[in-house]
Amino acid sequence: MISSAQHPLLFLDVDGPLIPFGATPQQLPGGYPTYGTGPEDANPLLARINPAYGPRLTALPCELVWATTWMSEANECVAPRLGLPELPVVVWPESSDEDEWDGLHWKTRALLAWADGRPFAWVDDEITEADRAWVAAHHPGRALLHRVDPRQGLTDGDFTALDEWLRAG
Repeated sequence: MISSAQHPLLFLDVDGPLIPFGATPQQLPGGYPTYGTGPEDANPLLARINPAYGPRLTALPCELVWATTWMSEANECVAPRLGLPELPVVVWPESSDEDEWDGLHWKTRALLAWADGRPFAWVDDEITEADRAWVAAHHPGRALLHRVDPRQGLTDGDFTALDEWLRAG
């Protein structure tokens, strides 16, 4: 059995991949799940999280890491809805004008620094060809930059692509 230290990292964004935007409940398979109206449900977008994603994410041969502006709130608000344990969180540096000049997403350099040469997949709805090219030129390990349609969130096809890439290592 492979230890988790040998697994690739999977950097996971929340808004877009886990909380789809733009789609109505009728456009998503099974619609949006519903939750109570307690204080933990103050953000109505949380109801868009599909709790079935949790077991699918934990079944992937990787180490899950939050790569989201939610930062530690992802462990407080999102992880429980997915049945996930507390995950490591990428802490973002101050944004840089240099990223804008290079056309890079503001997360790209920080994720490469966090990975520190380790193989990784990055799931986000804002990945561009500039990010892919920069990672290919600056990261010595395997990397998959997987863009998710933010109107749908993660789909069966996305899970299949991630699983195949993670197992091919």
